[in-house]
Amino acid sequence: MKWTEQQIPRQDGRVAVVTGANTGLGFETARRLAERGASVVLAVRDTAKGKAAAARMNGDVSVRELDLTSLDSVRAAAAGLRASHPRIDLLINNAGVMYTPKQTTRDGFEMQFGTNHLGHFALTGLLLGLLLPVPDSRVVTVSSTGHRIRAAIHFDDLQWERSYGRVSAYGQSKLANLMFTYELQRRLAAHGTTVAVAAHPGVSNTELVRNAPAAVRRPVTWLAPVITQPATAGALPTLRAATDPSVLGGQYYGPDGLGEVRGYPKLVMSSPESYDLTVQQRLWAVSEDLTGVRFPVGQAAAAA
Repeated sequence: MKWTEQQIPRQDGRVAVVTGANTGLGFETARRLAERGASVVLAVRDTAKGKAAAARMNGDVSVRELDLTSLDSVRAAAAGLRASHPRIDLLINNAGVMYTPKQTTRDGFEMQFGTNHLGHFALTGLLLGLLLPVPDSRVVTVSSTGHRIRAAIHFDDLQWERSYGRVSAYGQSKLANLMFTYELQRRLAAHGTTVAVAAHPGVSNTELVRNAPAAVRRPVTWLAPVITQPATAGALPTLRAATDPSVLGGQYYGPDGLGEVRGYPKLVMSSPESYDLTVQQRLWAVSEDLTGVRFPVGQAAAAA
């Protein structure tokens, strides 16, 4: 049976925070959650664009400033959410950048690793206390098939200071998203309330490709109707990971078509490298050190 948006359960009384929700996949994810009754917070860098996006949605939608390239902004956003919301049911780590030229975040991290992984790592750690008491609360992190392409966690040069390849750097950040999800789930397991799940949209026709090299961007633009799916379809794996009652912690959802490029969401497998427990735990420790964020679930819970 194909999973479609009609199978999203009612979300009345639930609070969902969606990063990067002013456009593309994040917009479609937030819109559908709001239509199903959730109170949705659009956590976005540009609040003007966020408010314009909220005006196009039906339901209880608010906007919170969040710049994942700045740990100060992440901390401020988390503090604001803790002050305004006694609970969070869904944290959807959707925002991301792809194939950017070599540049750094405000904290000196390589842009793709800093935004896609470290920013979300810090945000999740700072908000997790609002999810842990809530039954069936979920942290959903959006990865990519790019986690398989030239991807490894380069502990000897995480910030790509010696050499930079935008495709490899993107692959590292998306592999980190998965490793974060799997290690987080191990640490959550003993609590029995919150789970960590991952998803990927296949190849979706969104603004994310705007930073790709011309040799990649032009063919994707020309062939978009054939090789991509619209954001409405690309958001479905995230929505299934966030709302399907049958979802289990540590699972990964993506399209069911050939090569997971397009189609309806199903349970999929990530690369063999993503399941390396030693690398997951090392990445976690390094991420804590880089962000200064410690999670309220520790290694003892992970071993339980």
